[in-house]
Amino acid sequence: MAGSGTVIAVCGHEAAYGRALEGRLDPSVSVVSSGRELFRAVAARLRRGENSVVVPMTLGREPGLVADTARTLRAVSAAGPGGALLTEPFGTAQHLVAWLRAAAGRVPAGSGLLVTAPSGDPFEDAELYRVAALVRRYGRHALVEVAFDGGDPDPAEGVRRCALLGAKDVALLPASFAPVDAGGAAPVPAESVGPLMPASALRRVLDERVADALRRWDEHGDDGIAAGLVAADHHGHAHTHPPGEGHGHSHGHTHGHSHEHRHHHPSADGADRVIRSIA
Repeated sequence: MAGSGTVIAVCGHEAAYGRALEGRLDPSVSVVSSGRELFRAVAARLRRGENSVVVPMTLGREPGLVADTARTLRAVSAAGPGGALLTEPFGTAQHLVAWLRAAAGRVPAGSGLLVTAPSGDPFEDAELYRVAALVRRYGRHALVEVAFDGGDPDPAEGVRRCALLGAKDVALLPASFAPVDAGGAAPVPAESVGPLMPASALRRVLDERVADALRRWDEHGDDGIAAGLVAADHHGHAHTHPPGEGHGHSHGHTHGHSHEHRHHHPSADGADRVIRSIA
């Protein structure tokens, strides 16, 4: 791939299909929704002789976005080798825990925290409960609840639950790119702490993903699409293990071998390293 290519940020529900990123990224970055809009954007650039570097804008709860993006890039039949590169996802669940902990650090310890995000499939929603549990485990707030925009409980119900559990005020922490509010009159004061990440941090992380993808292509000829195709393979029922079985599994790679991979769950030290990286 010659040059850096056009950067395309492809969005799913975590970024309100692009609406949540309007005006927050560099003007040179194209923001599109997944599927047909992405296909048309990449295909149009290829017809003009331009390359594309595509960044899946997920914070770790939407692995299907990565896989769908990879399938779309593979389907752009005009794409020659290196014509379209797929980066690593913008963030992982470990990043999300760290970013939420950083946001929680701006909230008084006596406040209740309500971690909120757009509702996804049952496994994406379950992941948010796990993320919130880690925020509580490694934070200083005793009360951390979860709510879903467009799901159950919604933010208004989440605030009510926090109040019933003794919170005198509630801070809403967006676990997505989209803004959130309490959804009407609340039984206790409830305010959003603002976007999960400032625009400067968004742009810096995006630049890092693009630079890594270009380096991977230059050094290994890897466009990232093969890895992206299997991003959601272990998301859902297929990723459960019977009692007594190990949790290791291997993944195939384009370099001709596979290696054993074990899941890493965020620790306090690991999350602290991610927090420091965006400070």
